[in-house]
Amino acid sequence: MHLPIQQNRRNLLAACAIAAITCIANLPATVLADTWPGKPIKVIVNFPPGGAADQIARAVTVPLQQALGQPVIVENRAGAGGNIGGEAVAKSPADGYTLLMSSGGMVSVNPHLYPKMAFDPAKDLVPVAAAARVLVFLEVKPSLPVNNVKEFLAYLKANPGKLSFGSPGNGSSPHLAAEMMKAQTNLFAVHVPYRGAAPAMQDLLGGQLDFMFDPGIGLQHVKAGKLKLLAVGSSKRSPLFPDVPTLEEAGLKGFDADTWFGFYAPAGTPPEVVSRLNREINKILGTPAVKDRIMSIGGVPAPMSPADFSMRAAIDGTRFGALIRARNIKGD
Repeated sequence: MHLPIQQNRRNLLAACAIAAITCIANLPATVLADTWPGKPIKVIVNFPPGGAADQIARAVTVPLQQALGQPVIVENRAGAGGNIGGEAVAKSPADGYTLLMSSGGMVSVNPHLYPKMAFDPAKDLVPVAAAARVLVFLEVKPSLPVNNVKEFLAYLKANPGKLSFGSPGNGSSPHLAAEMMKAQTNLFAVHVPYRGAAPAMQDLLGGQLDFMFDPGIGLQHVKAGKLKLLAVGSSKRSPLFPDVPTLEEAGLKGFDADTWFGFYAPAGTPPEVVSRLNREINKILGTPAVKDRIMSIGGVPAPMSPADFSMRAAIDGTRFGALIRARNIKGD
């Protein structure tokens, strides 16, 4: 006798639940943005721990957590030149609770490296905030008998194919910097790709590699005398090493391997959420603690609007794409 009543009650509860979910799903983005953030936020770093992207993410997310009043959790998902982490964010709900911290290469370079990607960075992700302009530093092991770029290039020329260099992976900014140098000088060295900058740096310190274009994580070892810094692969000298010349000053015309690291969100994330994140991150980049942390790895804080960040990616896509095609570089 009671079964029909209980069944009707269950049906009513189910209908109410469906109606509530539908109502929430159909709320205007502005209403959802007004209640954001209401739970922890996850930042996926698409490179391994210890690299430039990881260090910048952790420097920014601690004060971001305080600014937003919610936990901001960093999770590393490395692989495929950043594509694994990028895809995870691109396919996440566009609700502001999943963000990506990446080198600009994942957006501007990877489409030239990988003919088939599981997502389109330009369409499936939206720029939120740039974090830093990341420079690369030409460093060699101490036993290499060179002390400047001229001597280094002469040594390379005298030992074709005998020297090896590491990078965080095919198509990474350190790899592209080395390819720029090889293309301009018509010299050859063996490329050894790693899964991240940190393991490549360990092998440079251990002497298994001869040189590397370092995205900044090895500068502490330069200061300790464990590596020799020969030049900066940027259009400008590094504020951290004002006496170290750029490769352009050393004779490589137009040499610029800088990349822009920053935060992205799934396409469709409410504009109000993106704007709030952009404002908060730009403020954080101006604080002494975060500025010092980024500069300690040779980077330069780069607060800018989402539109300007997007424009930088487009410019880098054009110039790096031409290099990738000319050098026939393929993804891992």
